[in-house]
Amino acid sequence: MTESKNLKNSHTSACILCSINCGIEINVVDGALKNIKGDSENPKSNGYLCQKAGRLDYYQNHKGRLLHPMQKKEDGSFEDITWDKAIGDIARKLKHIKKTYGSHAIAFYGGGGQGNHLNQAYSSSFRAALGTPYLYTALAQEKTGDFWVNGKLFGKQSCHISEDIEHSDYVLFIGTNPWQSHGFPQARKVLRELAKDPDRTMVVIDPRRTQTAALADIHVPVKPGTDAYLLAALVAIILQEGLEDSTFINRHTVGFEEVKRVFKNIPIKKYVAKAGLSLPLAQKVARGFANAKRASVRVDLGIQQNLHSTLNSYLEKLLFLITGNFGKKGSNNLHTQFVPIVGHSKTPEEGGIVTRVTGMHAISNFYPPNILPKEIDTNHPERIRALVVDSSDPLLTAADTNAYRKAFEKLELLVVIDVAHTETASMAHYVLPAASQFEKWEATFFTLEFPVNHFHLRHPIVDPKGDTLAEPEIYRRLLVAMDMIPNRFPLLEKIAKFHLRYPAAGVFLIALKVALAISPKYAKSLLIILYATVGKALPRGAGSAALLWGASHQYAKRYRKAVLRTGLKGKGFRLGEALFKHILKSKSGIILSKHTYDEVWQLIQHPHQKIHLEIPEMAKMLEQLKENENELVTDEFPFILAAGERRAYNANQIFRDPAWRKKDREGVLKIHPEDAKKIGISNTEQLWCTSAKASVKVYIEIDDAMPRGFVSLPHGYGFEYIDDENTQMRKQNGPKINVLTSASHCDPIAKTPYHKYVPVNLVPLK
Repeated sequence: MTESKNLKNSHTSACILCSINCGIEINVVDGALKNIKGDSENPKSNGYLCQKAGRLDYYQNHKGRLLHPMQKKEDGSFEDITWDKAIGDIARKLKHIKKTYGSHAIAFYGGGGQGNHLNQAYSSSFRAALGTPYLYTALAQEKTGDFWVNGKLFGKQSCHISEDIEHSDYVLFIGTNPWQSHGFPQARKVLRELAKDPDRTMVVIDPRRTQTAALADIHVPVKPGTDAYLLAALVAIILQEGLEDSTFINRHTVGFEEVKRVFKNIPIKKYVAKAGLSLPLAQKVARGFANAKRASVRVDLGIQQNLHSTLNSYLEKLLFLITGNFGKKGSNNLHTQFVPIVGHSKTPEEGGIVTRVTGMHAISNFYPPNILPKEIDTNHPERIRALVVDSSDPLLTAADTNAYRKAFEKLELLVVIDVAHTETASMAHYVLPAASQFEKWEATFFTLEFPVNHFHLRHPIVDPKGDTLAEPEIYRRLLVAMDMIPNRFPLLEKIAKFHLRYPAAGVFLIALKVALAISPKYAKSLLIILYATVGKALPRGAGSAALLWGASHQYAKRYRKAVLRTGLKGKGFRLGEALFKHILKSKSGIILSKHTYDEVWQLIQHPHQKIHLEIPEMAKMLEQLKENENELVTDEFPFILAAGERRAYNANQIFRDPAWRKKDREGVLKIHPEDAKKIGISNTEQLWCTSAKASVKVYIEIDDAMPRGFVSLPHGYGFEYIDDENTQMRKQNGPKINVLTSASHCDPIAKTPYHKYVPVNLVPLK
């Protein structure tokens, strides 16, 4: 242990700004987070940290923190109220809406902000008790097209791909800039190693010359919005030249002959030209990838929020599947989930639930934010009338801000649970203050690695501010107030205490099964019951970690060998107990499991562990691709905007004080020098950026890394913040990019918005 960790004010935790959640070491001085650096004892990040994490005190301590429950008054202002009144009022209104209109009139948004996932699990118990299946999340605005494809290929939408980039000889980065967005452990270190090794090849497919592209052996500057054409051409080159791995395909897949038939007719030269590229360059990439010993593909929102997004997800997976780069070291693999945040949804034909107004089906148990305004803002008798928003700000972050604003005005009940007074909170009827992620026990369920997977239960390191509560307690109180569970479970509480002292007896599980058999209605609230019983018995106020007791037992039972390989010991029930205790006591996180590459095949959910390469819907989209010659660039909107670029000093909406930024305070629009010259504007000047929906005023930055006709704006701006503690005046920082985006401009299957392809016009200020 390092010397600084022995200091009384030094603590370990994790960064909460991206899915990797690197371990951090923090000095806490009078409640402030100081001297933040990488935690060398974290087994996943090993001391690695990017520059953004050093600014986390701007999340913990800022003027916009919510400190008391609040209710909106008739004049639109807010007043502080007690927790009893807030919980009582909300419970009565929810019961009334459910009784009058049905549980389908209630929806839920969020439930798991970045790094804030224990509350997501407990909110699932709350939703189950209410009887609402309607969960809208950011994942459904980004990744559900990808999840849908995974379900078709591997058997369940909960199957998810990882990339063993560290051991790859040939890496394709498509629509991603991991130098800024990270997305895999120690990203910048891995990228530097890739760039320096002459025996390894890094290829970046991106319209821009990003920081990652600048390091690459090959930059493929694809024309914006044409990724599907390029990817289809790459797959076609491999198949038409016979470069596929026939042994792998015959052994592990079905449906290949139909796929081959479809790609036999792809006009490669035409598609490559449509993507703005030369045929030799496309051939070089396709052949290099196919002939590599170990190759992998890493993608992100650049193709998942772009034209043909679901088709893009299918094509990039075909690349590594037909070349046999799956289920082995240095390739793409599936991975296990400790606490699954991605589930599987039945299709409507299989009896899956659809929304009452738009008829949209769920993917991975999520519904897309793009449809939510239409589900509310209508005279349909079965519309949504109540919405609970947890750790999210859809008014700012979902497509079509103005549509959301109009819809929220029609809600009979809007409840926001958050740490800050967000834009969505400003429209709420009730605002409930949550403890921050450094004031409570928390964890992130992004266990995305293979073959070695990790988990980190973060301990509280500062005292809660004001009159705040952790989300599990908020949900427990709401269920009690709605008469769905009792306030106490005295007998289970006693048995839980006994169990934690003598876990080998296994008495709590028996008692819990008996209790649920006697009162089966409590089964829907199972996780809240664990919190109210096991949670009370846990040391150091770790009640929120109670659900991890059940998760540990399930994971250890399902992946016993992989857990044993970490060094833990125990048989049956005892292994689950050992894993749970290991999680509780390890402040820097743990190695959760160690798999072998042959275990990937056990994660495929189709019969006989076969991958189903043929997806009829994708074959149809490929046929439509041939006929789609329309260009969205017009005289009225001659530029394409990527709405949501990741940069050195932007993140999610966790940071609301613009002072955290060392660079790019205003969120500039980046533009090619020739485009700036053409419209007659200089660096740092302002202009109007106008889409078919609205206009925003932006500053510009001339950047020759941008292709002509393509501009970008960052996400994480446009929020309102308090500039002066004395006046409490709220100011806006940077552009609200989602006033420009349209909910209808989206993927036909997943309804994922095309944020990376927004037609706009640029006009200098008069």
